[in-house]
Amino acid sequence: MFDSLSDKLQSIISKTRNTELTQENMQDALREIRRALLEADVNLRVVKAFISSIKDKAEGENVLQGVNPSQQLVKIVHDELVELLGKELIPLNFDGHPNIIMMLGLQGSGKTTSSAKLAVKLKNEKRNPLLVACDVYRPAAITQLQTLGNEIGVEVFTVPDSKDVQHIVQSAINYANEKGFNTIILDTAGRLQIDTEMMAELLIIDRVFNPQEKLLVVDAMTGQEAVNVAENFDAQIGLTGLVLTKLDGDSRGGAALSIAYCTGKPIKLTGTGEKLNALENFYPERMATRILGMGDIVSLVERAQEVFDEKQAKELEEKMAKAEFSFNDFLKMQKQMQMFGSMGNLLGMIPGLNIGKDDRDKISHEGEKQFKRIEVFIQSMTPEERANPALLNSSRKKRIAKGCGMELAELNAFVKQFEQMRMMMKGMHDMKGMFGNLAKMGGNPLAGLSKGFGGNKLDHKTMKKAMSMVRKFK
Repeated sequence: MFDSLSDKLQSIISKTRNTELTQENMQDALREIRRALLEADVNLRVVKAFISSIKDKAEGENVLQGVNPSQQLVKIVHDELVELLGKELIPLNFDGHPNIIMMLGLQGSGKTTSSAKLAVKLKNEKRNPLLVACDVYRPAAITQLQTLGNEIGVEVFTVPDSKDVQHIVQSAINYANEKGFNTIILDTAGRLQIDTEMMAELLIIDRVFNPQEKLLVVDAMTGQEAVNVAENFDAQIGLTGLVLTKLDGDSRGGAALSIAYCTGKPIKLTGTGEKLNALENFYPERMATRILGMGDIVSLVERAQEVFDEKQAKELEEKMAKAEFSFNDFLKMQKQMQMFGSMGNLLGMIPGLNIGKDDRDKISHEGEKQFKRIEVFIQSMTPEERANPALLNSSRKKRIAKGCGMELAELNAFVKQFEQMRMMMKGMHDMKGMFGNLAKMGGNPLAGLSKGFGGNKLDHKTMKKAMSMVRKFK
């Protein structure tokens, strides 16, 4: 997301490095920023307001001592992006018993899938959601929601053969109160904003049941049309927030930069992938730092906390310490990494990595391709071979290579790298233990070093081993 705009803004700002900010070069920078925003499909009135605000702030800004013009321009553009994107996170409103969230949107905007993703998110946040099938028009809409509900382990409420949406919602509320659900998610029918009859149905639900959240699901790929859709829905029903889907597929990002400003409604959630856990809170400041190539370490840490199993990580650490790390463990670790999302998205979150979109895509593509090849290698092994890498002799390797249809040389290279990785992991654990013991010895480096190698005397051989390890992990 925002890859094209991000690359251009970073390039524009870098041109001001080591130069004085003058009216002339500011005009050049603003002209290029305006062009970059328009190419990113940002709404024209948003571009005008954005450029005007940057110009006013840049001309009235006193140059801070020790801050170069490039850094100053980054701060101004960053602050304006945050303002444009909605200033701060606006969390979902959970008032009401049960709390009612009505999902709205055009046909094909991803509303039903987003409803399921929201249920996953709320379930992870220790709420007890109930999905309600209110799309009584689209063929198989109810079946789709039920399938998703089964996949994520969330109950789906339906009233078979009923076309009365008001009756369905009232029955769902009664059922939620009876069974202890504290949030109900209404998956309403997709519609055109000009469809008067179907908009009237939403208005009835709104007036009768007063949902705490009315979230419009908008496909980010539709660009400026997303703004028109949001403004029409807001005028007729009064939105409380927006859900932007397919942000991972929109390299321009114009919809996200325009929609909050034009509607005055906050972007509350964003869909960043096809998996059912790929729905995230929208933080304007974090998004602004990513657009400017400054990474998003907070989101990276939060994602790590979500996807990593602490118990499994502890078990892997113990295996690494004993050099018992197996091919099965490698696959487990790889699957956890894949839960982060794409490698390109992960690289975009790491601060200080000045990698362009093309290079990031190439790294992501090659890395994921290599992961798949490794998975094929490992799955072609017997259970005993996966559990015990030491069993892989020459004849076994030939059989595995033949079984997965790949070159023996490629398999040998992977096995060699795997063994090196196992030894490195054990070595890093030994280093950790050595320096931990050093600290415990109260600053006696010789005693600590000696204890770190199993209490051996600090003879020439032990010292050589220590220096070799230091060089290896330097």
